[in-house]
Formats: sequence, structure tokens, C-alpha cells
Amino acid sequence: MAVGGPPVLVVTRLDDATADEVITELNRRRVPVVRLDPGDFPREVAVSGTFDSTGTGGTLATASRSVDLGNVRSVYWRRPTPYTADLAMDEQTGRWAVGEARYGLGGILATLPGAHYLNHPWRNRDAEYKPAQLTTAAACGFTVPPTLITNVSDRARAFAAEHGPVIYKPLRETEYTDDTGRALTVWIEDVTPGQIDNHLRLTAHLFQQRVRKSADIRLTAVGDHLTAVRIDGSPGVDWRRHYDRLTYTPVPVPPAIGKGVRAYLDAFGLIFGAFDFGLDREGVWHWYECNPNGQWAWFPDHITAPLTHAIADRLQHGVLA
Repeated sequence: MAVGGPPVLVVTRLDDATADEVITELNRRRVPVVRLDPGDFPREVAVSGTFDSTGTGGTLATASRSVDLGNVRSVYWRRPTPYTADLAMDEQTGRWAVGEARYGLGGILATLPGAHYLNHPWRNRDAEYKPAQLTTAAACGFTVPPTLITNVSDRARAFAAEHGPVIYKPLRETEYTDDTGRALTVWIEDVTPGQIDNHLRLTAHLFQQRVRKSADIRLTAVGDHLTAVRIDGSPGVDWRRHYDRLTYTPVPVPPAIGKGVRAYLDAFGLIFGAFDFGLDREGVWHWYECNPNGQWAWFPDHITAPLTHAIADRLQHGVLA
């Protein structure tokens, strides 16, 4: 029997295994779902938003679905592709068209009346800045490794000499691709003072004291639903390079960590967050970062299933879940 009612709007690209898990669960519950990639606008997406003293309305149509903009249950904001311009446009006109699409369609999607967001795209944006993450993490009581963001090579070498061993981290997800368009990753790497030269002046770089860890911890928060998993087996500093060698063990969340996580989510207005920690030999959790839109579908089924249900509960029932 169909539950029906207002739909859940899932904003993401076609290849998003994490969103697929949630959509499958919502389908199983007979909750209507509309999947949208703003990168398909305007080729396959049509929008007409209306605004007056009575409120916001209008319609949004994809190739297979149509939704009343004033009747969306919730929005699951994942990983949409960038806005694009018609190939017939010249470069300057194309940039203008992309900007209009971002502020027009993007603005409508961010202000759907009565919709529950997980997470709101503007809250995600605010929470993606590493300096804001580091400042907020410290304010929330986490143990934060000494960190330097700079384009001054002498300052970076002095930091590495004082706090070594030191690692380099990208400040955000890379937009590098290879010749086929396949996304490339800038990995976290060890850095010595001798490797730092004057090319550093060309942009900002993040250096951080390397935690002498015994394992990594990924804590995934969906509101008050906290799932912490110990990750063992990585031979290098960046465990994302060694998925085939990792083992996963659910672990309890220390009360102080849980309190900090909730304070951190509140500070940024987030419902979801993927927190990474380094666990040292004394059992101290060292805060690394929080991805407000992190992946989790790569965990084994016994870990992903409760996360899928928690997110589906939020999308189906809103803040009451």
C-alpha cells in the first residue's frame, strides 16, 4: 500500500551510490521520491517558481517527474554536478547563464517552503571551509592537532621543524580530472621541511602535525544517531588509499565526543556530518575534520543499514524522527 504524500527531493548526480541506498529504502517504504541533478538544467529540467505575498509556489519538472515547489516533504542534498551552459553560447555568455542558473534554480531549491533539509546546501557550504572547521572543533572541546594554513614557505618549514612529523592536506575536494574526465584525488601525504620550496607562495596550503595514531575513527552523525567505526589496517597516513586492506569495528562513542559532535552540528546548523578522528595509543580521539556531505555507503552492510534507516527516517518524518 502506497504511503503517498509530498515527495522527498534527492538532489544529486546520476552516479551516487550513497543516495541510491537511501532512495531504495524510501521506495521500500512507498515514500514518493523525485531525483534531480541541477547539472541537467536546462536541458532536462524545467522550473517555474512563483513568489507573491501569499508565499512561494510553482513547479519543477525532470525528464520523468514533476513536483509542486510548495509541497516538498524534505530535501536530501547530496552531490549534484555543476551548473552548465548551452554549448552554443560564447564563453562570457555561458558564465552569465551558469550564474543565473545557480542563483535562480539554486535559490529556489534552497528555499522550498516547509521542506526539511538534510543538509541545507548553504549550511554544507559554510561547513566545508577548513579554517571554520578547525575553529569550531576547538570551540566544541575536541583535541585538534597543531595546524598551519599558509603560502609562506619559511613559515611552513619552521612549522614542520617544530611540530614534525607533519602532513599536507588539501583544503577542499579537488576538481582535478584526467583526460577522460575521471576525478582525481589529492591525497594526504607526509611532508618534511626539505620538501617545502617557494612554489608554496602560489596558493594556500594546510599543514598539520601528524597524530601518532593506532587506528582511525569515522563517526557518522545523523542528528542524535551517532555511529562510530574503528578503521584498522591502513599502511599509510591516508586510509582512503587502502580500502582493500581495511577492517571495520563499531565502537562506543565517548560521552565527551558525543557532546562535542552535537555542539559542532548545532554550530553549523547541520543534521548530518562525517567526522574523522585519529585514535592514539592512550585512547585519545584527535579531531581531523568533518565532511558535511561525506560518503558512508562503502561500509559493510551491517554498518550502512542503520545509517540508511536513520537518514530515511529523517527524510520521511522530518525533525520528529
